[in-house]
Amino acid sequence: MTTDQSNSLKLLFLSTPVGAIGSGVGGGVELTLTNIAQEMLRRGHIVTIVAPSGSVVKNISVIEIAGELQTPAQTQTRDEPIILPKNSVLANMWDYARQVQSDYDLIVNFSYDWLPLYLTPFFSCPIAHLISMGSLTDAMDSIIEQVATNFLGTVGVHTLSQAQTFTFADKCRCLANGMDLSIYQFCSQPSDFLAWVGRIAPEKALEDAVAAAQITGIPLKIFGFKQNEQYWQEICQKYADAPIEYLGFLPTEELQKELGKCRALLVTPRWVEAFGNVAIEALACGVPVIAYRRGGLTEIVKDGETGFLVEPDSVDGLVSAIRQLDNIDRLACRQQAETEYSQQAMGDRTEQWFRDILRGIRQYI
Repeated sequence: MTTDQSNSLKLLFLSTPVGAIGSGVGGGVELTLTNIAQEMLRRGHIVTIVAPSGSVVKNISVIEIAGELQTPAQTQTRDEPIILPKNSVLANMWDYARQVQSDYDLIVNFSYDWLPLYLTPFFSCPIAHLISMGSLTDAMDSIIEQVATNFLGTVGVHTLSQAQTFTFADKCRCLANGMDLSIYQFCSQPSDFLAWVGRIAPEKALEDAVAAAQITGIPLKIFGFKQNEQYWQEICQKYADAPIEYLGFLPTEELQKELGKCRALLVTPRWVEAFGNVAIEALACGVPVIAYRRGGLTEIVKDGETGFLVEPDSVDGLVSAIRQLDNIDRLACRQQAETEYSQQAMGDRTEQWFRDILRGIRQYI
């Protein structure tokens, strides 16, 4: 679909304030924002992105904002108070948005932070909030619910599983995700190694994948931003003999080349993963996904067809699934990605959400 130029929208996207786009600190939010921005641009809309200094998005104007980065919400406890650092990049980004709001039809918030939600009633330009995580803190739950109730239809989520962590699930718009599948090359003949991709932090439970690699003897290649160095060192010490290799955070084009060669992707979250972009990246390469039966991953992985869903936090479950990988047809994995998670399909859902907000149409899950 290409939008008639006379019907195009002027969109201002505000990124996560935990790190620059391209750094990997923002995890799946970076990829989601970039994919939606590129698709909206392809459809003829005008897109500007506001993000922390150092951010880069191909072919799209990025307004870089200086300031202190925000602490990621997933590191906080349920009753954690809201904290903004001095010279907060989050506050600076939204101050910029306030100044230029009259130039845009819609502001789209990609950050899982209290301030943008709180500011919503004070903006004259409508704001769409794409919530990237499930229920984590009481303060965030409360402010999201306020916006979902008072600005009906403006809160979007990625999966039903994510929405159901909130008491106001029925007021959320479920959008799923999508990818530019032309970037991901199908690999029918894998090499003999497994892969794990993500931020290296406790809630991602990398140690379970490492333990499974040690038990099976199959090498594990690890990709992602090392968010918690101490956690990484503890894994290396505990599993000193495990066949693992850390390859760092790679851009999408390089990652897919490595990812496509692996026998399977292991996804081991301790928390309710809202979606799991890396799962559809793997499927797009023809790679089966072995994941914990938790959160949005349960809506992506077709158990026994495009991978396996195993008991959460069970290393034995991971090992058992690894031993059944020959039963998975890698072409079926690619076909699922093409059918359900194309950038076109994601663009249709997201563009309709934007237009519904502007027309005052209240459609939810």
